Amino acid sequence: MSEVISKPNKKTAFDILDVEDFNERIVGAYNNGTAAEGLPADISTARSLIPAGTGVLRDFSYIAPDIPEFTSENCVACMECVTQCPDTAILGKAVPESKLNDTFDKLEKGELTGWLSDQWADTNKFSKVPEKQGKEPAKFGIFIDPTKCKGCAECVDACGDHDALSMITKKDGTMPIYQKGFDFFNSLGETPSEYINEKALVDMMLASDAMLYAGGAGSCMGCGEASALRMMLAATGFVYGKENIGIVAATGCNTVYGSTYPYNPYLVPWTNSLFENAPADAMGVRTRWDQLGWGEKKLWVIGGDGAMADIGFQSLSRMLASGMDINVLILDTQVYSNTGGQASTTTYGGQEAKMAVVGKDIQGKTERRKEIANLCMMHSDTFVAQTTCAHTNHFYKSVMAANEYNGPAVINVFTTCQPEHGVADDMAMHQAKLAADSRAFPVFVYDPTKGERISERMSLQGNPAKNKDWYINPKTKEQTDFITFARTEGRFAKHFDKNGKANEMMKETQEDRLANWHLLQELAGII
Repeated sequence: MSEVISKPNKKTAFDILDVEDFNERIVGAYNNGTAAEGLPADISTARSLIPAGTGVLRDFSYIAPDIPEFTSENCVACMECVTQCPDTAILGKAVPESKLNDTFDKLEKGELTGWLSDQWADTNKFSKVPEKQGKEPAKFGIFIDPTKCKGCAECVDACGDHDALSMITKKDGTMPIYQKGFDFFNSLGETPSEYINEKALVDMMLASDAMLYAGGAGSCMGCGEASALRMMLAATGFVYGKENIGIVAATGCNTVYGSTYPYNPYLVPWTNSLFENAPADAMGVRTRWDQLGWGEKKLWVIGGDGAMADIGFQSLSRMLASGMDINVLILDTQVYSNTGGQASTTTYGGQEAKMAVVGKDIQGKTERRKEIANLCMMHSDTFVAQTTCAHTNHFYKSVMAANEYNGPAVINVFTTCQPEHGVADDMAMHQAKLAADSRAFPVFVYDPTKGERISERMSLQGNPAKNKDWYINPKTKEQTDFITFARTEGRFAKHFDKNGKANEMMKETQEDRLANWHLLQELAGII
């Protein structure tokens, strides 16, 4: 559990958590490698208390040989790189031209100054549009925190054809320059609010209230879960502020990398519960908050598909039946990622996983995938959205709608697990989009406020060719189906021959995915 404490209050029970001392003595010992032998028993450790944001004190600069390089003249300020970075390692900022020029005038001229000036772009979004509106144009800059970047290259993939980011090999002088650049970036203060367009949802991460996942977590390179957590906190914090957010996290990957002692990536209070009872824990928190008159605070339950669809489904169902105003974020990796890759009930048919091994006789998991979002939708007066981080606006709108909904809400999000899915570190968003396009993981929103009939409440907006069985790429004329998706991931590799032809198990799983898609179409009144 973390506690956000600015000044120690001698009259409170949390006086035992001296943040400055914790950071210097405990985090410092872990950083210099003396913690195992040199740290005595500590009361904050005994009580599982970690100050908020200690993850910023962690250094990952040694992990990868490469780091992103920014080419400002190609940048359009789309913010996709900032949005999709799982480690809060790449950040953007808009600065009025006069302020930026004044700052540069005060710097000592040299090679570093030239490099710094090259990190700022003239974009239509922040230069030309404000000027037309009678406001001062602003420069837009992208800077990388070298201590947080793990070199996954997810940002490069997100940038796409803009070619504003590319990976370069670290050299002797690279990291000091990047660090000075990031320090300069931080010294400029926040992006003025007049440059943040609330209708452009990706711009939320220009605001400090949205940056509530500080990074420094021990997640895998390119982790899809971490991106989902950052984006959920951004959409919630931007509207309600960090003082109005709390998290109850179920045991899983998110709690392991989120509380790798003593590093805490969150800037909001959170507590770790067990696999099976996080929703019940949240009911207790919600009850107490309401007793205190804190009804405006947003409470989120975080858990993987193992915690929510399997071990903790009973607790989740009970929470949804209660009608309490609690939000749930299900990080659906389709496998027990935290404990070694065992199959879960959300694992796809044929998927190779522990306890569902592919062999001659048993072709991977033989059961059909449990559709946890569909099940949640059948609970009375429950808001449900199924989405991916690759569908940025769909994700943000779903989270914001869940926060506004007066009752239980569930967001089921496809989260790529690179080791278990068998994909490259930079493929989280690419695979998430393909999962939706192929009907492996259709996106939808079910909102009880939209009408009395299911078809009125259900929207399949965001899926390509929502009236058709499969999406046909208009450029290539190729069909995008489940087999198309499965062919790109190592977890299904043994179901394809050397020519890429699928076996019967994959064909059966494809039919299952199509049947689920037809069900959603029927519920939405399309067929």
